[in-house]
Amino acid sequence: MQQFYCQCGQRVFFDNSTCLSCDRKLGLYLEQRRMVTLEPVGDLWRDVMRGDLYRFCNNRRDYDVCNGIVDSNSHEAFCLACRLNRTIPDLSVAENLPRWRRIEQAKRRLIYGLLALELPLTAPVADYPRGLCFDFLEDQRSNPNMPEEFVSTGHRNGVITLNTAEADEVQRTVQREQSSERYRTVLGHFRHEAGHYYYELLVGQMDGFETLFGNPVQSYSGALKSYYKNGPRAGWEQNYISAYASAHPFEDWAECFAHYLHTIDALETAEVQGVIEPLTNNKDIEELLDRWQELAVTLNELNRSLGLGDAYPFVVTSVVAGKLRFVHESTRHWSTVS
Repeated sequence: MQQFYCQCGQRVFFDNSTCLSCDRKLGLYLEQRRMVTLEPVGDLWRDVMRGDLYRFCNNRRDYDVCNGIVDSNSHEAFCLACRLNRTIPDLSVAENLPRWRRIEQAKRRLIYGLLALELPLTAPVADYPRGLCFDFLEDQRSNPNMPEEFVSTGHRNGVITLNTAEADEVQRTVQREQSSERYRTVLGHFRHEAGHYYYELLVGQMDGFETLFGNPVQSYSGALKSYYKNGPRAGWEQNYISAYASAHPFEDWAECFAHYLHTIDALETAEVQGVIEPLTNNKDIEELLDRWQELAVTLNELNRSLGLGDAYPFVVTSVVAGKLRFVHESTRHWSTVS
């Protein structure tokens, strides 16, 4: 994540909607990955620097779950991130508004990262009707009035479904412990499920997938049933970034895609924060992997110094590094041919 500044010179952050120094309104314009300092002009807001006119995203204006803006010439009511929503949480349930706000914060970071890689959001992948979109749903575990007993977070036909309970820290921790997972976050869910969406777009252009990840033709449902019944493959730590990645090549790809996004975002953030020296070439996967290994150790040691668990509780083995190289090459190949 790059650094952002208000026009007054105050440093501001990705989720800010107001500068705490000069009290000016801020707007995230995702199309250009810019934070814009705004001043009111009638019913619109003007970019103090460039003079462009914008409107607030409806989800910002009505619910304060977003800090996005929309070009004044656009017919869209929602910002780039919010108009990907197909279903939002039931706001008659009081707990859902703060949950939705946390969900949108994570989703904006996902979209920012995808745009940085020049990946499309509305590509006709596998004939999905509208490209990437999102359903935020509940089940009876968090809301007894819902008809569904269980809503699973996942991806299907371009739709990423997130159970809103994942935005509740307590419930997500319970799920993580029950699943014996090392890491579980809303952003992690989004990045993983986005990997499923981009599989058709990226992997179809590349050779060598089966050599690294295995034969994807094997039964997906059967593989997941086996995983949940018998657990991960013995010795998975040497060949997979996570236990779940060992369930099926599709899940291995999605997990590696998510971890690649983790790596890119964290390295950029560390660089602009002055935690690491600037990368000599942010397109060189070998440098990215080497620098990430060093940074991950630092992050974990910092957390341990505060009595917390590891920030990145994973090991990038040589086999996993090969898979991350494949993800890197597939995203770079797309950006050069699209």
